[in-house]
Amino acid sequence: MRRTIAAATLALLAGCGGGSAVSDFGTVVKGAKGTTVPVELRPGQRFSLAVADNPSVGDEWKLVAVPDPKVASFISEEHKAEGGGVGAGGTTYFVFNSKRPGTTEIKLYDCWRCGQATTPPDEQSRQQSGEAVFTVSVK
Repeated sequence: MRRTIAAATLALLAGCGGGSAVSDFGTVVKGAKGTTVPVELRPGQRFSLAVADNPSVGDEWKLVAVPDPKVASFISEEHKAEGGGVGAGGTTYFVFNSKRPGTTEIKLYDCWRCGQATTPPDEQSRQQSGEAVFTVSVK
């Protein structure tokens, strides 16, 4: 009996480890370096800010600062690879829930080939790095 329970528990845990923490991205809004994108939502609506990336070439998107917590709350960051090959790009999703009516700005920053640094280490990195801005309005 113990062996059966242990095996079932391990099977459940193994099934949970391979996917993302969030399966519902809600309304997906795409952004890119150098853009400002307006986002209009209802209170209580889940949404994701999506940016194309390719970690194998040095892309690493980060949430610069959390939004006004009265307007939106951050849930998680998820990455979905596209294609199966080594070096294939994908999309990073920053998942949020809208809260109360109001406006807030969310900035994502791609520090290209920065590694553990938070600022570009050279001129090529500075030229390839950039910010995507989302103006979130909850009505």
